[in-house]
Amino acid sequence: MTKNELIEFMSFNRKTVKPIEVFLVNGSFILGVYSGSLSKYDILIKYRQKNGDSWSRIRTPKHIHWAVDILIKMNLKNKKTKEFLDFLIEVWGNVKPIKSAKERMEYLKIENLLKENKNKIKKYEELSQHGEYSINFLILLARLLMIQEKTNLETAYMFKNLLNALKDGGDIFRIVSTATHNRR
Repeated sequence: MTKNELIEFMSFNRKTVKPIEVFLVNGSFILGVYSGSLSKYDILIKYRQKNGDSWSRIRTPKHIHWAVDILIKMNLKNKKTKEFLDFLIEVWGNVKPIKSAKERMEYLKIENLLKENKNKIKKYEELSQHGEYSINFLILLARLLMIQEKTNLETAYMFKNLLNALKDGGDIFRIVSTATHNRR
C-alpha cells in the first residue's frame, strides 16, 4: 500500500478522522497515530493486524494486551525477555514529552522512533516467535505509548511501573492492575 492508501485505510468515523502518521510494521500491522484530545500535542494510537488475507478492525492498543504478550514471551524466554524489558526501561528514561507541533512531526518519523533501536530489534528478534506481537511492533508501540503518556503528563510513570512489574515478576494481580489503569 502507498502512504496515502495507508492513511485512508486507517481513517475512521466515516473517514473523517485521519491519522497524522502511519507505519506498516512487518507487513502484519499498521499503526496509525492521530491527534488526541487530552493535551495540546496529545497523540492517539490505533492499529490493524493482518489475519490471513484480511485486516482486523481498527483497534486501540491497551497496556494489558502489551503486558500479556510480554508475559507469554517471558514464560518461554525469561532471561531474554527481562533483558528486553531492561532496554525498554532505559528507553523510558530517554523519552521526552512533545512540546510543539514541529516536535510532534519530528518524533513521529519512523527513522526517529527506531533510530537507536535497529540493533535492539535484531538482538531480541527471537522473541517475535512467541506471543502475538513482533519485537519491531512492540518497540514502536512502546515508544509511542511512552511519548503519549509523557506528553499528557510529564511526570507520568504508569508505563514504567508496568515495565518494572513485568521485569520483577510481580504477581499477576499487580501486573493486571497496573496494565488496566484507566487513563482515557
